[in-house]
Amino acid sequence: MLPAYPPVPLSEGANAAFVGSRLQFFVCFGQVCGQIPSVANMQAILAEVVPTHTPALFLAAVRRAADWLRAGEVVALPTETVYGLAASALDERAVARIFEVKGRPAHNPIIVHVASLDMAKRCVADWPALAGRLAQAFWPGPLTLVLPRAKEIPGVVTAGGVTVGVRWPNHALIQAVIRECGFPLAAPSANPANRVSPTVAEHVRKHLGDKIRLIVDGGPAQIGIESTVLDITVSPPRLLRPGMIHEQALLAVTGELAVGDSRSLEVLRSPGLLRKHYSPKAKLVVWSWRDEEDLRMRSAECGVRRSRVRVLAHTRIPTGAGFGGVSVIPRDAAAFARAIYAELHECDEAGAELIVVEALPGGPEWRADADRLRRAAA
Repeated sequence: MLPAYPPVPLSEGANAAFVGSRLQFFVCFGQVCGQIPSVANMQAILAEVVPTHTPALFLAAVRRAADWLRAGEVVALPTETVYGLAASALDERAVARIFEVKGRPAHNPIIVHVASLDMAKRCVADWPALAGRLAQAFWPGPLTLVLPRAKEIPGVVTAGGVTVGVRWPNHALIQAVIRECGFPLAAPSANPANRVSPTVAEHVRKHLGDKIRLIVDGGPAQIGIESTVLDITVSPPRLLRPGMIHEQALLAVTGELAVGDSRSLEVLRSPGLLRKHYSPKAKLVVWSWRDEEDLRMRSAECGVRRSRVRVLAHTRIPTGAGFGGVSVIPRDAAAFARAIYAELHECDEAGAELIVVEALPGGPEWRADADRLRRAAA
């Protein structure tokens, strides 16, 4: 584990801005969360991308990120799943800025990221024994636990709901930033709403680089898709969003498990439940095909020039003749997850109008990949 670094002093103006926003939060807390509060328009900015590949650069990046976060700004940070757009989870105005930058709908909640069990417990109103067992088994890691929200967490984070998703990420950079700040971070993926999540810093720069001040480059995301989300406020616990921690692993701890979001809920308890999500600019379809001729015929029926069709295949690999491009993607669920978003970003950069993804194998280990493709194709 990295040492806890001493906090970086802010300028007098930045400190006053942070204190003022915290006072405003306590004044406003308890009001019903309706629409996102308006945020003053900022002048055009260009994000600084800072490296972390040496100990000195790592420490400098941590301190600079914490400085901006204390000042109420949003910062793009790496996690092991995808890059996140982070702000203080205790600062209502800073969280509202996340929604503004992303164009995120106000009814879509945000996960709170922590760097210790004590911090996680301060974010929730109740910490049952099951939460402790799940945390011991899977934290730090790509598992988000939905629990009753503590009063210190503003309603804007939870879309007005009474629960909050909490996660301890398994990435040294964001852990160090959270410890440096001393407060939890609200952090959805660092991309425009409903678009493909970023897995490298360059994805963030291309899509949000003119809207935020700082992007910390922590290298490629090692998992590549968003965390598993488990609601443990209900019995049996409900898997709201599949991820790379699969049902069998969860069942070993919970003993029983329900799968899928409950349509009776009026307020979303987790991100990733919208019908359309994780989408590239191009139309995406998930197909099986007998041979290359079958693939050509089906793509022609879509009315898209073949040169604008990109194919992502894992088993029946076409030669690519006439297509805009063919990528071979691994026939392994974890490796597929690490690759898929980067491939979709590349398709958009190449100007694809149709992305054809070969249908996935069955089995619970593929559930998360299939979920992301289904929402991307909606």
